[in-house]
Amino acid sequence: MESTSEFLNIKDVSTAFKINGKYYDAISHINLEVHHDEILAIVGESGCGKSTLATTIMGLHDPAETKISGEVDFEGTNLLTLNEAGYNKFRGAKIGMIFQDPLSALNPLKRIEDQISEVMDYHTNFTAEQKHDRVLELLDQVGIVNPKRTAHQFPHELSGGMRQRVIIAIAIACKPDLIIADEPTTALDVTIQAQILDVLREIQKENHAGIILITHDLGVVAETADRVAVMYAGQIVEQGSAEQIFNTPKHPYTRSLLRSMPQLENQNDDLYVIQGNVPSLQRMPHEGDRFAPRIPWVPESAHEKDPVMHVIETGHEVRCTCYKEFKFPDEAEDVKA
Repeated sequence: MESTSEFLNIKDVSTAFKINGKYYDAISHINLEVHHDEILAIVGESGCGKSTLATTIMGLHDPAETKISGEVDFEGTNLLTLNEAGYNKFRGAKIGMIFQDPLSALNPLKRIEDQISEVMDYHTNFTAEQKHDRVLELLDQVGIVNPKRTAHQFPHELSGGMRQRVIIAIAIACKPDLIIADEPTTALDVTIQAQILDVLREIQKENHAGIILITHDLGVVAETADRVAVMYAGQIVEQGSAEQIFNTPKHPYTRSLLRSMPQLENQNDDLYVIQGNVPSLQRMPHEGDRFAPRIPWVPESAHEKDPVMHVIETGHEVRCTCYKEFKFPDEAEDVKA
């Protein structure tokens, strides 16, 4: 479905963590929009800053240990100006979050029904009977076969896939406008992954929600997302529609990620491996193209000293001009030959 209206606007957001008395940027000058009726996927390797962006939006960082700047405009309210009480009016009611590890996100000492009901205690005036009925409705909606039985169970009695469904039920209990799904299919087998993604798509259509899907799995992105933002070393390096990112990728990092995916038609070829690693926070470069050290065969002159986003076509942006001269090493050799 085509997106209808922008309701989350992230403007120039940076988050720095204090390490040994100094602040180091985990995400730098992020600009993103999320619309109703769409799934925006944020992709990149571990350590790129994807989860930090999610927890920044949710206001989950300790103010004494972090420094946050910019603006997160959600339906006319800058979330970054809110105190804890102000944030609690949005969390659960207007914004739901599906956490990466369902076992650690659930209370091992509380029954599933009580954990799903808790969010309704904060944000609704439901009676006990209404809450009970809503819990069963939610468990059914997320694909739990026996909602009544599951409602009375504890987290340790459920499989990983069922616990993930419970986390989704908690996130959507109050029909939020925005759902942030942080690696919702990690550690699940392929069949369960597909079922979880189907649940997210159904929720999006039913509630006209906007979903931020955080993942490193490009297969999940290709199957699910409407738009894609590619993150590297705390920055957005490319964003566009799913078709633009997969069919005409521009940034060397995006192209490298896509080339590292297994291809059915190239079963006998070695997988492409991106050189080097994402830099740690303490070693994050503050000038130049942060991906440049991992593509040393591209001349320095191809990179901007202060890389900015460039519009390639409507809705498609890429950071730095290095994409114009980028080739993979084997492509460069073919040209020379």
